[in-house]
Parts: sequence; structure tokens; C-alpha cells
Amino acid sequence: LNLVSYNDYKNTTSGSSSKNEIAVIVADGEIMPGNSDAGTVGSKTIVDALRNARESKKVKAVVLRINSPGGSFQASDDMWREITLLAKEKTIIASMSDVAASGGYYMAMGCDSIVAQPTTITGSIGVFSVLFDVSNFLGNKIGITSEEVKTGEIGELITITRSLNETEKAIWQKQTDEVYETFTKKAADGRNMTVENLKKIASGRVWTGEQAKENGLVDVLGGFNDAVDLAAKGEGLGEDYRLRFYPKPKTFLEKFLNVEQTSSAEAEFQKAFGGENALLYQQWKRLIQWQGVQARMPIEFEVK
Repeated sequence: LNLVSYNDYKNTTSGSSSKNEIAVIVADGEIMPGNSDAGTVGSKTIVDALRNARESKKVKAVVLRINSPGGSFQASDDMWREITLLAKEKTIIASMSDVAASGGYYMAMGCDSIVAQPTTITGSIGVFSVLFDVSNFLGNKIGITSEEVKTGEIGELITITRSLNETEKAIWQKQTDEVYETFTKKAADGRNMTVENLKKIASGRVWTGEQAKENGLVDVLGGFNDAVDLAAKGEGLGEDYRLRFYPKPKTFLEKFLNVEQTSSAEAEFQKAFGGENALLYQQWKRLIQWQGVQARMPIEFEVK
């Protein structure tokens, strides 16, 4: 029986030994500032990967693989800026997976072309702001009270210890409206549409990939391989290229150890507080990261 090592086999597959690289940058999860982690798209991690791809002589084109319901508006905008800079120098194709909505669409709209599956959930061009008021919980449940010391009328615009007054609410609403205008203007520019026409299919409306193509939000219906073909075609590479994924995927051992640690921590928490409380705690941990302007779908899909 003749055997071949995996590395030798990998190097004989089509284009794997080519000097031309198509970088596949994977954005999988909720969009947050900082570094990526399991289930989150960290804007710093993605921005660094995009910048490295732009500056690398080996990287000829980029496929941005998106599976995200959105998240922080500022983080989405940071990544959009780096995407537009890259698009001026190299071909970058957005490849939508199951979901690429709101902040996920924000990333895609700066690319040269957008490829989506017919069943992709996308669009949701809209924003909302979140600010929690936990004063009743703090005061009535656990006995914590607070007092304000400020130098002006809006000195404590971001607070969770009381309800906002009318002036503060108006400021938050004005900021949210301005962010929405920014989102729709950039989306219209990216899709070569007027802002007026773009807004007819915006306002947070969610579309399937097929509907999005009919509405002009998507260019091509297809999968990941179609996006790679478009990236190669955009730079005239033919079949002379190899794929490399960024951020660098974790090894099997790293994934295994992470799962073991996570499972152990969850088991201990559920043992101490019960399954229902553990679920509520996990939801709370997610929500407390949502403060400020959000470019995310305000709903979640669960397929059973």
C-alpha cells in the first residue's frame, strides 16, 4: 500500500504551490471592538488581516467570508474603511454564508462584488441604540444607590443608574439618526444607487439572498467557490493561485482544549445556579456588550 503524507498531498492539489495567494478573511460571529474570539468578529483582528493583505506582495486578491448578524456600529465602520482602502488596490469579493445582515452587510458593501446564497439572510440596513437602566434592580433588589456629580446638563449622558431625561433622549436619538444616514449613504455609494432608492429597501428590512439580488443589494447568487473564482478572475490569475485563511485557524488541540475549558465552566455554573439561570446569565453577558449604537439584526433566528 502506497501512502502519502497530508502535507505532500496538499501541495499537489490545484494551485496549492502557486506563489499567488488569495487571502480568505473569515468574519464569523457578532461584531465587536477588539480581537476576534469564538463567536465574535473583532474589528481589530479583521482590520489587521485586511491591512496585511493589502500590503502583502504575495496576496493578489481577497475573499471576505461573512457569517454575521452584525453588532457594534463603530467596529463595523472601522472594518468598512479598511475594506474600501484594500478595494482601491486589489480585488476583494464578499462571500455571504448563512447570515450577513446589518453590520455584516456593512462589511460586504465596501467590496467589489457581493456573492450570496439564495437562502442567505442579509440586508437589515438599519441601526438602533441601546442604553440600559438598571436603577430599579440596583436599588430595589440588591440595595445599591447612586448619586450624580456632573459639570453640565449632559455631563452623564451614558448612565445605567437612572432613566434618561428628555434632553438626553433627544441627543441619543439625533446621534442614532445621524449614524443611520451614514450607513445608508455608504451603502448607496457602494451599490451605485441613490440614497432615496436605497432607503426604500433599508430601514432594517431583512431579505433572502435571492430577494437581495432582485433589490440590487447582491451581485451574484452562489457559494464560496464562486466568490473565489470572481476574485481570481478580477486579478487575471486563472488557476494559478492558492488559498490561505485568516485569521489563522486554531489547531485541533487548541479547539479541543477550549471546548474542554468552556464545557467545564458551563457545567460548574449550571450545577451552582441551575440550567435556566445559566441561560439567562449567558444572555445577560451578551447584552451588556450592546451599549451604544448597534448595526445588528434586532431579532434572532432559531431553526428547530
